[in-house]
Amino acid sequence: MSTILIVDDDPQLRQSFEKLLAAEGYTVQTVSTGEACLAAVRENVPDLVVMDMRLPGMSGLEAFGMIHNIEPKLPVIIMTAFGTTDTAIEATKLGAFDYVLKPFEVPDMLVLIKQALEAGRFMRSRVEMAAGPKEISADAIIGRSNPMQELYKAIGRVAPTDATVLIRGESGTGKELVARAIYQHSRRADRPFVVINCVAIPDTLLESELFGYEKGAFTGAVSSRIGKIQQATRGSVLLDEIGDMPLGIQAKILRLLQEKSIERLGGSKPIPVDVRIIAATNRDLETALAEGRFREDLYYRLKVVTISLPPLRQRLDDIPLLAEYFLSRLTREMRVDNPGMTEEAKGFLNEHDWPGNVRELANTIQKALIFSRGGPIRKKDISQAIREERPTRAADKVTVEEAVRQLVQQSLSSGTETKLFTSLTDRFAKILISEALNLTGGNRTRTAKLLGVSRPTLLAKIAKYHLRTETSVKNDDS
Repeated sequence: MSTILIVDDDPQLRQSFEKLLAAEGYTVQTVSTGEACLAAVRENVPDLVVMDMRLPGMSGLEAFGMIHNIEPKLPVIIMTAFGTTDTAIEATKLGAFDYVLKPFEVPDMLVLIKQALEAGRFMRSRVEMAAGPKEISADAIIGRSNPMQELYKAIGRVAPTDATVLIRGESGTGKELVARAIYQHSRRADRPFVVINCVAIPDTLLESELFGYEKGAFTGAVSSRIGKIQQATRGSVLLDEIGDMPLGIQAKILRLLQEKSIERLGGSKPIPVDVRIIAATNRDLETALAEGRFREDLYYRLKVVTISLPPLRQRLDDIPLLAEYFLSRLTREMRVDNPGMTEEAKGFLNEHDWPGNVRELANTIQKALIFSRGGPIRKKDISQAIREERPTRAADKVTVEEAVRQLVQQSLSSGTETKLFTSLTDRFAKILISEALNLTGGNRTRTAKLLGVSRPTLLAKIAKYHLRTETSVKNDDS
């Protein structure tokens, strides 16, 4: 259970926080001054500090600086009124996780708290390598096979440097764990480690999330905000799923790697930044290059050092070790006795091809543990657990043609739409043009060529479907 320290001189706000966070399952401690905050941190380091900038006596900025000296990896969220946002931005540059303006929306604050706690856990939790099955850390890279020995050597060679690293591997092979291991063995290990999932954040928000924005950059931008990259100053940034990053943002990442600077959305002034970039992807980047979905110059900038993670089917010798590790860890988490596994079950594990890799194996062991009902895990428990995984994988393999056919059948059978042909054609055309604009970074001339239509036709469709084209105006080549 995570412990959160609230620092604010408003007793009503402290009480509200205490009730809200306790209801979410957190342990909450509240204090009213910076001095009391430092005493609490020295006595027992919490998992997160949420602190107001204006405090009686020692200011929030002074308190934050001292907290950062005591425990550099302790995440701190700054609360501020509109009049002190410059100070809050300065605190974030110095290593605060983020800042929020008062008054704030409770759901947004809860999301930010969850993100900060996860970031703090990532920075503080050591990633073990070559751990045995009796070692039950939740964060471990397990394996003794030759491919894994090569992986450990690669991590050891690249971690002490500032080289950009590209981590490649299928889904479920542990790319994020490898990135964290590199960070924790680097010279930047006492600075922030920021993880940005390029798929989880909508394209329209990804640029501002990465680079920040200036006041007035768009409707609702009532104050300037620094992005995640600048927040990680002197630390490391993991760009996860970078193979899915829009082309327009790829150009900005290339500038970061080349010039060590960024520009906030709505700004024109280059901002120097000192961060180490680690990128990860399960995509075939060479195919993406050939299809124009990934920049060639960025590709070569990223792959200064490439670490390729082997799929589980290429290291079968590690499966029994992994199975024992997951069984040991899961029984501890579920607070049940370890029932063990029959030899027949262990042998059966090696007969599966594990398309979901280590993640699928962990899920299978968890299900098999439940199916075994306290007895040793048997072959039939493993088989049942694997069968339960298959419907999901089969559903993922539905072809585009089948998905479109299902949509058409549903529309025809509903009988609720008039002019159905025009309606469906417009829906497909809107998606097609929108995706093509994303792929070309908003360049309308290239989009027209890609789609095989004239530029006037494309412009008419953009207007008809009310597609956003702010980036296309900026990046258009005409």
